[in-house]
Amino acid sequence: MHPDRELTERRIARFLAQRLPPHLWTSPVPLQAAAWNCPGEPVTFAEATAQEYTPVSPGARWGRPWGTTWFRLSGTVPAAEPGLVPEALIDLGFSTDMPGFQAEGLVYDAEGNVLKALESTNMAVPLSQEPGAGLLLWVEAAATPNVIGDFSFLPTPLGSPDTAGSGPLYVFRRAETALLDVQVHELAQDFSVLWGLMHELPMDSPRRHELLRALQRAAAAVDPQDVSGTAAAARKLLEPALSAPAAASAHRIHAVGHAHIDSAWLWPVRETRRKVARTFANVLALMETDPDFVFTASSAQQYAWLEEDHPALFARVAARVAEGRFVPAGGMWVEADTNLPSGESLVRQFTFGKRYFLEAFGVEPLDVWLPDSFGYSGALPQLIRAAGSRWFLTQKLSWNESDVMPHHTFLWEGIDGTRVFTHFPPVDTYNSALTGQELARAERQFREKGATNLSLVPFGWGDGGGGPTREMLAAAHRTASLEGSPQVQLSSPQAFFSAAEADYADPPVWSGEMYLQFHRGTYTSQARTKRGNRRSEALLREAELWAASAAVRCGTDYPYQELETAWKTVLLGQFHDILPGSSIAWVYRDAERAYAETAEHLERIIDRAQRALAQEGSRPLVFNAAPVALRGIAAMGAAAEPAAPAAARFQAHDGGWELSSDHLTARFGATGTLTSLRGESGRELVVPGEEANHFQLFRDTPNQWDAWDIDAADRADALSLRGELSRDGDSLVLNCAFGRSSLRQRISLSPNGRALDLEIDVDWHEEQKLLKLGFPVAVLADRATAEIQFGHIQRPTHANTSWDHARFEAPAHRWVHAGEHGRGVALANDSTYGYDISRTGSRDAGTGTLLRASLLRAPLFPDPGADQGRHTFRFALRPDATVAEAVQEGYRLNLPLRTVSGAGAESIPPLAVLTPGSVLVEAVKLADDRSGDVVLRLYESLGGHTKALLTAGFPARSAVPADLLERDTGAELLRRRDGRWELGFRPFEVKTVRLARSAVPGKPPHR
Repeated sequence: MHPDRELTERRIARFLAQRLPPHLWTSPVPLQAAAWNCPGEPVTFAEATAQEYTPVSPGARWGRPWGTTWFRLSGTVPAAEPGLVPEALIDLGFSTDMPGFQAEGLVYDAEGNVLKALESTNMAVPLSQEPGAGLLLWVEAAATPNVIGDFSFLPTPLGSPDTAGSGPLYVFRRAETALLDVQVHELAQDFSVLWGLMHELPMDSPRRHELLRALQRAAAAVDPQDVSGTAAAARKLLEPALSAPAAASAHRIHAVGHAHIDSAWLWPVRETRRKVARTFANVLALMETDPDFVFTASSAQQYAWLEEDHPALFARVAARVAEGRFVPAGGMWVEADTNLPSGESLVRQFTFGKRYFLEAFGVEPLDVWLPDSFGYSGALPQLIRAAGSRWFLTQKLSWNESDVMPHHTFLWEGIDGTRVFTHFPPVDTYNSALTGQELARAERQFREKGATNLSLVPFGWGDGGGGPTREMLAAAHRTASLEGSPQVQLSSPQAFFSAAEADYADPPVWSGEMYLQFHRGTYTSQARTKRGNRRSEALLREAELWAASAAVRCGTDYPYQELETAWKTVLLGQFHDILPGSSIAWVYRDAERAYAETAEHLERIIDRAQRALAQEGSRPLVFNAAPVALRGIAAMGAAAEPAAPAAARFQAHDGGWELSSDHLTARFGATGTLTSLRGESGRELVVPGEEANHFQLFRDTPNQWDAWDIDAADRADALSLRGELSRDGDSLVLNCAFGRSSLRQRISLSPNGRALDLEIDVDWHEEQKLLKLGFPVAVLADRATAEIQFGHIQRPTHANTSWDHARFEAPAHRWVHAGEHGRGVALANDSTYGYDISRTGSRDAGTGTLLRASLLRAPLFPDPGADQGRHTFRFALRPDATVAEAVQEGYRLNLPLRTVSGAGAESIPPLAVLTPGSVLVEAVKLADDRSGDVVLRLYESLGGHTKALLTAGFPARSAVPADLLERDTGAELLRRRDGRWELGFRPFEVKTVRLARSAVPGKPPHR
């Protein structure tokens, strides 16, 4: 045979691109169109349809950025011969860019029923009315700007309505009725699948050439003058190629219909609410035509929005959930970041998410579905299991810059030893279209070959929503068993995980955190939002603790609804593109306002509860919400007389100052750097020749993904910031100006005199800069310790391996610690998450460990004004500290004491006391079932097996272990003769305990 492969492929490619598409629909008839521009935020269907509309024609411009235009389309439903299906085709001015990043529409019928959405890849609306009937459609069109453009990450004004301008973005192209030619459409799907498969087969594969010739014959059989009349014959020629079965050893793919809808990102939350309605409407429309289609969606918050905004559409979703075809997944309130939220926040992601699904649908997801979060905390496996879930899915680590995860299906072991069956889809995307290229990639990259042969592919347009299309379903059906292709079955997460778990008896184990070697700037970007989150978490702890205490001790009403509202606000803010700092300006304007309102509400709850506990009077009573004693006040109790603060001693020297107490001595140079630090051991803890309390300004120009990334290349050069140090009362004050910015640092002793407290106010006006604060400490630590949720993790300070080298910026919660044989230096914070911790030294020897916190960034995309303005940070530097003392410092900074005037009580005992001190109480609340039971969240904080004794500070008749949803998980705890309960803990174990009160007025006992 003469070599004509390339010519033949070019001929087929043109047939697919130009000869076939114009004949998919026939008999177009324009609809009469009129429009109304909504002047402000989106309105209801009833309000929109009552407005005055202006006629529009194709070519009319519409849609100011972030605006809404309603279109009224009228005409007649066309008659259709067999093989033709009447549809409306509506093009709002779509581009070839991904759907969800441009204009979108939601289509209603004349009665206000939602039909489906309009996207760039989904412009057809099936018409079910009788032929000849009058047709009236309403389209709510959203002028969402394409913020990300061509992925060049250039600054854009489009991220806020204040700067986006008012000129129209889109051109109304067409609205018409037409007849879908079913045979031509099916022929196009046949060609698409076989063409995609052919290009993935080896050049010397007989199957590849068999497909080439089959496609060649089919294309030749189509008469360009009568495509409709010859499509069936062409399809007949492709039947042998399509019916050849897959090999018995072919990779088996569970294709799970899905739409990853970012709860905010390059659009605000208000637009996400509409994206949910549009996507779910598309899915419901597809289910009407394909009985095998199963769809999965996570995020209880998104269902709750739909329930509020579109109750009729929600009822249709609920009916499909009952059938098992619309599958709630994930069991979380949103697809949260897992590096930055507190442990209790992650608990509430599960409790609010799962409880919503149980109450709304009677279903409980057993999977945790986080395909796009930026790394995964080692605390997560335990929380997954404690929430009653069994499985975990993500694919984000396929974005690693340097190292490839060694497994796709494995057991993930958390810091406490809990293991969760985990899957990374080898297709390396959560937005698959089930193309031949994607299916082949999944099979080629699957790393468990020979041990198991199953993987999951999430398919459907995502990020901005949209979901699966009929073309994707056509591909799934044609690849169910197709020679040369993996076998594809439409499936659900539970079906996949059940099969995969049964098929893989002895999977490998990955232990500890799953660090994403990418997006390291998300620990630092948008510092005000991060502070708002941290402060909200602390206020929620206080509000629950004191409200529960007041309810138990004083009989006051517990503010269930107020706390639920506050929690839902905070949980939404922990979505993986909000809290990490990678969204547009509009998102952060909303988030900062929400945090301020939440703080105001929670402060009122705290004040109300503490005043009830203190009673009327004028004598000060000091409340300690921390699970550790502070200034002599018992953990979670109150006392009239806290210990007096330590006296600070000052001495001037060499233009600088020495600040000391009975427990430490610190020397500062004239420019504010810390040149010497000694604790009670007397050992020098600043690396000789180095400077601590060292502010440095780095260039911050990542290769891509500006708000997301910090690049290693930008660590090479730093500007050391110098200021002027002076004394102001019991503090030293450093003032420093640099660039267009300035900072003021106040240095003082902690109340017990064992740590330096550092308060930093920054007026920040830089661009593409990174501000860090470093402490080179003379502690030769092979590993540094960083707090994460419900415990801590140790990370190497060296860069021996590529994995270590890639971890040059990492997250921590309230403290980090570098130690030798237990003691070292602790650095605690009140709102900072990003750190780089590394070895210091010379050519001859290692000299210590650099603890360096990342304070501020100034990326230009997607928010060109990110982090501009004033910020406050607080740190505590404690010499000679153990890890237990680092834990204490973290709680001290984040849960400051509160003073209330009261009737004169000497003290108020806590509701619970735990011994030993390594077991801490992370939450105290009343049970969500409103039984009046007191719920405690406990965890072992130091990483060791221990036995703890629990004493209730009120009459309690029983203590029962529970899961995170507060459901009983076993028999009552054994009560000792002295009235205390005994609990065993493994390292970092989290326990939930329900304490049943002996008498709760008007409440039945919980069993």
